[in-house]
Amino acid sequence: MKNGYEGGKVDTTLFRKNYGSQFLLVQVYMDDVIFGATNEMLCEDYSKLMQAEFEMSMMGELKFFLGLQIKQASKGIHIHQTKYVKELLKKFNMENAKE
Repeated sequence: MKNGYEGGKVDTTLFRKNYGSQFLLVQVYMDDVIFGATNEMLCEDYSKLMQAEFEMSMMGELKFFLGLQIKQASKGIHIHQTKYVKELLKKFNMENAKE
């Protein structure tokens, strides 16, 4: 907050900072943080700010979060649980089951 971020009114773990027409979003869940922006430079600046303040490692592009698989594509972001479903099918010996 001291760096100009606004907390979410409904989700108190979601933060936003405006930079004119650009913005950065930060989602905090326990010791995991995901962030994204309309401009890659904003992400780089945020990463430097946080690494100066806290011990953290960058994991790269978001692929998993809270059990969800995330695939980023030019047409949008797809969230799915394919891995989880496959694990369930295997657990109950249903890998070869028909629809």
